[in-house]
Amino acid sequence: MFMPFHDNNSLKSIPFQYVTVFLIALNAAAFLALELKQAASFAIVPAELIQVRYFGGSANGPYDLVAVPEGATILTYMFFHGSWMHLIGNMMFLWVFGDNVEDAIGHFKFLLFYILCGAFAALFHTALTPESTRPLIGASGAVAGVIAAYLMLHPRVRVWVLVMRFFPMQISAAWALGFWVVLQFTMVYLTQIGVVKGPIAWWAHIGGLIAGAVLIVVMRRPGVPLFDRGLTSVREQP
Repeated sequence: MFMPFHDNNSLKSIPFQYVTVFLIALNAAAFLALELKQAASFAIVPAELIQVRYFGGSANGPYDLVAVPEGATILTYMFFHGSWMHLIGNMMFLWVFGDNVEDAIGHFKFLLFYILCGAFAALFHTALTPESTRPLIGASGAVAGVIAAYLMLHPRVRVWVLVMRFFPMQISAAWALGFWVVLQFTMVYLTQIGVVKGPIAWWAHIGGLIAGAVLIVVMRRPGVPLFDRGLTSVREQP
């Protein structure tokens, strides 16, 4: 796997990525504020969400130390993480790619975009794993939406990544993020046939990707092109 840490892509329409920084700070604060057992009260549990028909209050499940309405967890789950590495991984993707998506659609719309991607990811995960009693937390679904949007906006931009966490490499976003997208579908398939097992909610990632790809088309500023149209060469901004 790889971890992005820088892209050669300057902002065009906004002076600073205020919403991206706010979201990173909010995720970090939520992680520091609650222990994992407490955070689980704010997680999506598909079986419980369906049990109360989405907006029927709290199911008072075994993970609920706080009686959070199941419908509210469609939003709350995306701001809590299970470990430092879970948090750092999601926030690095958001830091590197979120600023340019925010630049392309504006501050307020980017906040709405992020929330909608995360919410759709939760509902998509619930629809495809309706009997699951495993709690789902993390920003991965919302961040997947950001990844899809960035890939559609700037596939030719050069991105610095750490391969296997140690080896720096500069490659195009099309290769880096394209590999990440293909990996999600591959892992879903391997999970479905029983080759891979584990706690990662691959369907939520795919739901976020779908939401981000659709929303960026309709939410981007007028005149903002898709797929780096109009560029004559690969960007090499400092």
